[in-house]
Amino acid sequence: MTTVKPFRIAVPSDALADLKDRLQRTRWPEAECVDDWSQGIPLTYTQELAEYWANEYDWRAREAALNRFDQFTTDIDGVDIHFIHQRCAREDAFPLIITHGWPGSIVEFHKVIEPLNDAGFDVICPSLPGFGFSDKPTATGWGVEHIAQAWDELMVRLGYPRYGAQGGDWGAAVTTQIGRNGGHCVGIHTNMPFGRPPKDLGEPTPEELAALERLSYYQRWDSGYAKQQSTRPQTLGYGLVDSPVGQLAWIVEKFWSWMDCDGHPENILSKDELLDNVMLYWATGTGASSARLYWESFGSFAGDEKVTLPTGVASFPKEILRSPRRWCGNNYNITRWTDMPRGGHFAAFEQPELFVEEVAGFFGGFRELG
Repeated sequence: MTTVKPFRIAVPSDALADLKDRLQRTRWPEAECVDDWSQGIPLTYTQELAEYWANEYDWRAREAALNRFDQFTTDIDGVDIHFIHQRCAREDAFPLIITHGWPGSIVEFHKVIEPLNDAGFDVICPSLPGFGFSDKPTATGWGVEHIAQAWDELMVRLGYPRYGAQGGDWGAAVTTQIGRNGGHCVGIHTNMPFGRPPKDLGEPTPEELAALERLSYYQRWDSGYAKQQSTRPQTLGYGLVDSPVGQLAWIVEKFWSWMDCDGHPENILSKDELLDNVMLYWATGTGASSARLYWESFGSFAGDEKVTLPTGVASFPKEILRSPRRWCGNNYNITRWTDMPRGGHFAAFEQPELFVEEVAGFFGGFRELG
């Protein structure tokens, strides 16, 4: 069996010194010409975050907090995959692999891993290839289909002949593909289901009208990042890997846009939490490699084949694209659909208690089935 090696996060001190130096030498643009975020993340807020990052943020404390989790790496098809593997104490523990997306990371799950352990789940949180502490693929071919196969191999390698899968964003795409493949997975859950308006939509319901309006807004104002990353990720990468403020702005603007935060990210996440996630891109230099997943798979993000495995959906009100259930029926065998009372795109990060209750509620029955 291929080796599974213990791993601990340990960013070199000289990398932290270089970060502080770069932050202090930032060449700033002029301020935006509007009094809101419509031209992008505002100068004053970005400067405030950068100043905090340089002078108050304590990475060593944040690093230690992440290192409370058991972490490992293992080679799958020539790429070392980093993952958290936190086991629970129950003999009848049910294994659950949870996958992040962009611009997220394993940091998104730091508030739900232990509660899910308490609820009887072994939790596995891998870093996508090219993200965080996983290797950066040096050849093409690591799209959603390949990752889904790799995750199934990972779970079998860890000793799980049956498991559940959960994810949002790219994690939703990977989880959906795992569900299509079947393999050793017995059920999936997502907080970002894929759905399209039916050709015979007829008179849209109020929910469908809201979804169509959100789709129109996304395509007009909110999707430029995806076009760039899916067409020229390498060009973008030079700026993101060289400038910490560039990387911060590229990520935090999406947290503002996609969270249920009333336009104020720190209503939901602290500066420390926002920067923890940014650090997993900056410290690993993954601005370009993470963007390449869009180049690999964005054109086939949703796919066409229906998932026949039991599927649970948590529909959060401020998701990027909140597809109504009717739009998703052709893509999934939906056995549980929950309209969540609050929360946005980063469900586990924003609303950990709601997330745990929903995910544990869906997968609890699979443990009883043995």
